[in-house]
Amino acid sequence: MNQTTMRAAIAVNAGAALQVQDMPLPELKAGQVLVKIIASGVNPLDTKISSGQGGHARQPLPAVLGMDLAGVVAAVSADVSAFNIGDEVYGMAGGIGGNQGSLAQYIAVDADLLARKPKNLSMREAAVLPLIFITAWEGLVDRANVRAGQKVLVQGGAGGVGHVAVQIAKARGADVFATGSADSRAIIESFGATAIDYRHQAPADYLAQHTDGEGFDIVYDTVGGATLDASFGVLKLYTGHVVSCLGWGEHKLAPLSFRGATYSGVFTLLPLITGKGRKHHGEILAQATRMAEAGQLRVLLDDRRFSLENVNDAHAIVAAGQAIGKVVIDI
Repeated sequence: MNQTTMRAAIAVNAGAALQVQDMPLPELKAGQVLVKIIASGVNPLDTKISSGQGGHARQPLPAVLGMDLAGVVAAVSADVSAFNIGDEVYGMAGGIGGNQGSLAQYIAVDADLLARKPKNLSMREAAVLPLIFITAWEGLVDRANVRAGQKVLVQGGAGGVGHVAVQIAKARGADVFATGSADSRAIIESFGATAIDYRHQAPADYLAQHTDGEGFDIVYDTVGGATLDASFGVLKLYTGHVVSCLGWGEHKLAPLSFRGATYSGVFTLLPLITGKGRKHHGEILAQATRMAEAGQLRVLLDDRRFSLENVNDAHAIVAAGQAIGKVVIDI
């Protein structure tokens, strides 16, 4: 490549608008590939980091933000054999832990973090998946070993992690239920789960209706707070397992302990922050590719189009909770 610079959106100061600037093309290190980014998914955490929050992401400013990407391999390090120039790939590759993010034309990425893009998904659709699929898989499969014959409750089944968790549980043979508002009922049911209107049905009621009072085998909480507390009380005795990707508050464990049940937390950012476990992220996304190509995985994608030039509009929509599905930036 003769190109030496690229365009990128940079969060210069907390709370300030992102600035689109030219910056040097990243240099490849051992174990990395250079990816020409086609699409960058916007997550709520990206907007929190930009506003000066999200300290757990450990991303000092100024920085190029953006965790999720889909694109084409433009160059490979000599020690990388898993990918070749021209391969279409996707991954959760940066934007936290001091790593350059995906709001740029190119990124140098640890090859272990990537997988081949599903052939039946567009670049925009693929850019929806990495963070939310990895988060859902780590909880349901790695922690809870979801399997056929189980009853699974997803708290927030129409959300980013939630709608993917529903599909993973369904693909692995579980009987799936998901909470949401009346407005999200159609979305939840379209992914094959039984919808529960949490505003009009108390936990004790849906526990009785859907499990005959026995409790769910697995509850995946994507909401946190009081919803996580409620999840402890709807588990099956002894074998029930709660997983949460937002278990960051203070919670009383007595309801969980009195049921002899267990809890697992999911913190998807760890491999990018610590450098440990990166290969598993690529392995998980390879599972996402298999599911998508088998017709078992669809994504919620906001159909509005954004580019680097109006990236701040996209961030504003996500920060305000006005997105309908994942917002994606065309790079």
